[in-house]
Amino acid sequence: MAEIAASTYGAPSAAHVAAAPGTQILLPRVASLVRSGKALVLGPTYAEHARAAAIAGHAVAEVDNFDALAEADLAVLVNPNNPDGRIIERDRLLGLATRLRSRGGLLVVDEAFMDVGPTEQSLAGDVGAGGIVVLRSFGKFFGLAGIRLGFALADPVTVERLEAQLGPWAVAGPALEYGIRALADAEWQAAMRQRLAADTERLDALLRKSGVPVAGGTNLFRYLSLAEAPTLFSALGERGVLVRHFADRPQVLRVGLPGSDEEWHRLEAALAAWASRRGDAPKEIVR
Repeated sequence: MAEIAASTYGAPSAAHVAAAPGTQILLPRVASLVRSGKALVLGPTYAEHARAAAIAGHAVAEVDNFDALAEADLAVLVNPNNPDGRIIERDRLLGLATRLRSRGGLLVVDEAFMDVGPTEQSLAGDVGAGGIVVLRSFGKFFGLAGIRLGFALADPVTVERLEAQLGPWAVAGPALEYGIRALADAEWQAAMRQRLAADTERLDALLRKSGVPVAGGTNLFRYLSLAEAPTLFSALGERGVLVRHFADRPQVLRVGLPGSDEEWHRLEAALAAWASRRGDAPKEIVR
């Protein structure tokens, strides 16, 4: 498993890969790799990173400025980010990692959505220098979240520490079999990336047609930011279309890609009905 994961993700070798039953179980273990101190999470983003850092004993804060991460003992970011698709360039990440490493800090980069992101920005190939842990999630791109498989990419000493915490037989045999077959199937992966890109263009066009601005996202989800997000959320839900809303940011929605013709038609009808009620003039994006 480690060999094919290293090849697929671009890690230096199998010795730089720790397999786990999903990345979720890795979060507090990775956070505990450095002594308890200040953990800074670049937000807004996936809330579990802050919770895991707190479990590991860190004083946790979310920041919205990348440069502020340099003051952390543990710096965490998601790249591409969830939910807005923000990308931090590799050179900036490597500069941050160097600063943290010089004083015993750690940079954690969650690349759960990098399978559909700009892979040239991945730090998977840079983990050998130490002071960097890259998390890769199996379930999102492959659509097999129930398999419970994820990876930490790091220097070999860090990998050994994580594997010691996970213990033997951490990943179930069926998960290993599914993972090996899926990660080795480069033809399927290429075809799926093409399909997802086409579906994303289709979704963007459908949203624009209904006057809904797209503020960001990836080829697995789109990020919407508009004042009428609460009414749009309700209108879609009434017609059986579930999208993600955020209690602390009521103007924001995250929309996944429909998976079948029936779902596409349902979304189109729901958007058309909503647009007809409020007028289809595009609204300003709320920042």
